[in-house]
Amino acid sequence: MSEVKLNLIDAQHILTGTIHGSVADSCVAALSAEPETTAELEAALARYIRPHGEHSQLASFRCYSEIDSEPWDAGLVIIDLAARIVAVESTYSLPQAEGEVSYHDGTKATDVSIPYRLPADWLFVNSAESYLWSCEKRARRRQPGGENAAFDARAVLYGPALLQFIVKAGLDQLEKSSELSEGDEARQRALAEKITSIHANWLMAPREDLRGRSPRDVLLEKQELIDFDLHTRCLQWTFLGEGPPCLAPDSFAYRFAGFGTHEWVVYYDLVRHLLWRATEVDSSDFGTAVSQLHQIKGVWLETGDDEYEGKVPAIIIDNERRRLPQAMSAAEIMIDEDCDLCRMSAMEAEMGFGPTFWHLDGCNMDEGFAFSSCRTLEEWEAENREREEFDRKFKLEWEERRQRVARGEMIEEPSFSDPPF
Repeated sequence: MSEVKLNLIDAQHILTGTIHGSVADSCVAALSAEPETTAELEAALARYIRPHGEHSQLASFRCYSEIDSEPWDAGLVIIDLAARIVAVESTYSLPQAEGEVSYHDGTKATDVSIPYRLPADWLFVNSAESYLWSCEKRARRRQPGGENAAFDARAVLYGPALLQFIVKAGLDQLEKSSELSEGDEARQRALAEKITSIHANWLMAPREDLRGRSPRDVLLEKQELIDFDLHTRCLQWTFLGEGPPCLAPDSFAYRFAGFGTHEWVVYYDLVRHLLWRATEVDSSDFGTAVSQLHQIKGVWLETGDDEYEGKVPAIIIDNERRRLPQAMSAAEIMIDEDCDLCRMSAMEAEMGFGPTFWHLDGCNMDEGFAFSSCRTLEEWEAENREREEFDRKFKLEWEERRQRVARGEMIEEPSFSDPPF
């Protein structure tokens, strides 16, 4: 028993048909691409099942006015994209919100397993009755005007709200009123501290136009999900030797995409760049100042001032929204010609032994909870305590080693020459 009856539901259609249980499992995995329509779901299936010519995995499915809850062979699967519910009554498998599926090359299943993880708002139930009990209420919440309806947070985070906030900070007046006797270095330090404070205030303050959440809450809401999905695309590219299918720019998941680490870092750099440039903008004419910052923002997003090894910030963001890993060429890998590892990695890339990927990690961002990727203050404080304890033990061990060397004792050489502090 290996076939199941599969009901695919979006806001407009109900498609029903019988299909191999492994394809139904891949349909569940494809929900990691956050499809909103059955057409987007079928496109996302290409992540796990290579399209074979014009053949569609759902070609035999038919459109009905209601779901067919009668099991077939191994059982029944319901995937409701509008309500974000998966119902499974099957002896073939029991897919969950996180797992892995075998990649199908178009003719057969392979030994390559591809992990997946779904957004946290997907509900899994074990019966059609449980599905029917909750589907209408959940779908209504996700409709326009509902409490869980999708909205474009980027219109706020990159739009007039941000620029107006910066202009109102009056950084140009702060710079002009700085005491000349303090000296340039002191003035710059004081200005940097003020800019850090303004930046933190922007990130931390709840806003009505973000549904009562802060920009930081929105930016970090799906960071782990997006990062994990990009990680699985890197694995897929490495194992299969070809770039994975990307999200279409007109897809729901692209238009309302969450923010991964790449965009979190780029957004930090953009806001910091705008804050520094605001010292040069005359805020006495509010409208003109906002317009000038808008132009500065556009130029930076399209150039980045070479902050990312020649990569364009807007393209870095676009690639992450499309779930496309940032692959590196052999020339980009060769950071240091005297580095054996760099030379070996570049040689392997030229010989086609596998891609190398470029990542941003936020190592140059300011310290402090507001600029960390920790979701809660408690989590951030716990990380700090762990780091402090590690540093304390490291210094003690390093000092003990130094004293043993001074006494002439023979000790094993460490893998580093100096302590990292």
